[in-house]
Amino acid sequence: MTDMAPTPDDAPAGPIGPGERGAGHPTSQRLATLALTALGVVYGDIGTSPLYALKESFEGTHGVAPTPENVLGILSLVFWAMTFVVAFKYLALVMRADNRGEGGILALMALVGRSETSHKGRRTLLVLGLFGAALLYGDGVITPAISVLGAVEGLAVAAPVFRPAVVPIAVVLLVLLFAFQRHGTARVGAVFGPVMLLWFVSIAAIGLWRITELPSILQALSPHWGVRFFLSNGPRGFFILGAVVLVLTGAEALYADMGHFGRRPIRTAWYWVAFPALLLNYLGQGAVVLRDPTAVRNPFYLSAPGWAVYPMVGLATAAAIIASQALISGAYSLTNQAIQLGYCPRLTVRHTSRTAFGQIYIPEVNWALAVGTVALVVGFGSSSALAAAYGIAVTGTMTITTLLFHRVARDRWHWSRWAVWPLTFLFLVTDLSFLGANLVKVEEGGWFPLVAGLAVFVMMSTWKKGRDAMAEEAAAAILPLDVFMPDIERHPPHRIPGTAVFMTSNLGGAPPVMLHHLKHNKVLHERVLLVSVLTEEIPTVPPRERLSVKPLGSGLYQVVGRYGFMENPNVPELLSRIPPLAIPGPSLEKSAMQTTYYLGRETILPGGKARLARWRKRLFIIMARNARTAGAFFGLPPNRVVEMGAQVQL
Repeated sequence: MTDMAPTPDDAPAGPIGPGERGAGHPTSQRLATLALTALGVVYGDIGTSPLYALKESFEGTHGVAPTPENVLGILSLVFWAMTFVVAFKYLALVMRADNRGEGGILALMALVGRSETSHKGRRTLLVLGLFGAALLYGDGVITPAISVLGAVEGLAVAAPVFRPAVVPIAVVLLVLLFAFQRHGTARVGAVFGPVMLLWFVSIAAIGLWRITELPSILQALSPHWGVRFFLSNGPRGFFILGAVVLVLTGAEALYADMGHFGRRPIRTAWYWVAFPALLLNYLGQGAVVLRDPTAVRNPFYLSAPGWAVYPMVGLATAAAIIASQALISGAYSLTNQAIQLGYCPRLTVRHTSRTAFGQIYIPEVNWALAVGTVALVVGFGSSSALAAAYGIAVTGTMTITTLLFHRVARDRWHWSRWAVWPLTFLFLVTDLSFLGANLVKVEEGGWFPLVAGLAVFVMMSTWKKGRDAMAEEAAAAILPLDVFMPDIERHPPHRIPGTAVFMTSNLGGAPPVMLHHLKHNKVLHERVLLVSVLTEEIPTVPPRERLSVKPLGSGLYQVVGRYGFMENPNVPELLSRIPPLAIPGPSLEKSAMQTTYYLGRETILPGGKARLARWRKRLFIIMARNARTAGAFFGLPPNRVVEMGAQVQL
């Protein structure tokens, strides 16, 4: 495994597939194309924050009066929060921590898992990282709800008669959005970038127009207004950070989507389009509030000219749907990684594009998100009510990312303490300040992402512990190959024509299902393949490292397929890659109808000696019963699969 030190800006530019990583600097034209595409996928969440972020600073539970000092102070905090957290922390530093081009909290976990940290310290960080990943599911439920609600609320600004229809319209839009997911995003992905570019240009133009009406608003860029705000407002000023953090929603997406676009396109889209447009719009909203303090009820739509409100509602709705799509697709990707890394049961993973790498659809996740999102819209009823639930998921994940980044910088990049600790201290002060300001919102709705994250964390950790316990049970009963093979040679069984494929997770032992088959049927096929599928802690495995074949003697062969955590294994396709000379006899691809796949189906019972709480055992059993079958997960042809059952006490 190669060392993952920071790399220059020549890493993945894409949407890319396996084998394309590490290409050099993209051309100017390609860079512009990638930046435009990244604008649509990466910046949808943070790009729709102007719909509700500034409003919550004045109208929320802990909002302050829209006095000139407070308006300038909050705008100063907004500017410096985006500069420090997004531009410096994520774009300049955290995005350098890539796992062979892939980013995101699970990629960071994989790096920490291979670090030199003590076992206890590493385990604590991995648990925190898993909880941070679980919090992202809460974010994935809240983002579609708050973005679409915030956009549709513009109708009530244009005509109060539409106010009762806001929630029903939002629900219909969300149901349609989730229903469309099974068709994939390839059809509409090409328009995401141009639509978001139009969105950013529009909000920048509105903001610039309002700034020209009150140029003095530009003094908010001075940090002293932020300091004055804290000094004059005391504790209330601190709690405003719970609203200010809403301008940072989506910062994790910059890092998580790095593998699809590369650093340079994401940075280019931020500095040339997203950041200037957002800053101009926030300043423009501030100018409107300074001129008319009653505009705090919805400064975004009230900053637009009257004739533009309805067009902006339509454009905002499109931008909100794009922002939602990015989070929904991210939830699919996160789940797929969790499956491959052993933190989630096998689910139905469908690829929705033949050309775009990583475009998948997971029905179970889709409809769970749909139910949660619609319930939030109906239950909370407004973007202001949902804002209380939003910040905790974001700040919790940001804090955990800082801790994992610290470990990577120390252990893998070997940065000195004098370089790492001051940086970590600054990041933690910022992250914990935002998190602390949001903790007071727990009763108002902040409980939701915590409950959702805890539920996902419990299921993920239970599945991991349960699978480890199952592996221990299997290892205790395994018959080593160096014992089995001499016995086969001394007492050869009757051989029948064809090829038998036995799936096994233990490279050094004879698969229990093969032993049961031999015990009860007294025969073996002429060719026997013991196939193991291993998931590496890297996103993708190069084709040349995918397959290895080892002859064991007596017509038995050990076949090992290696996949990254961003890939889905396909055993028939893997076997078709075996060179003809590696296994004598007819080609496996041509003799598919003479190949039989043998799988074990375990019935898990509680009451064993596994060191798991009883409730965890029962939860694991429920999850195992509802998991996708191994045959479907490995792409095996259903009419060629034989399953042999066994009872296992856990």
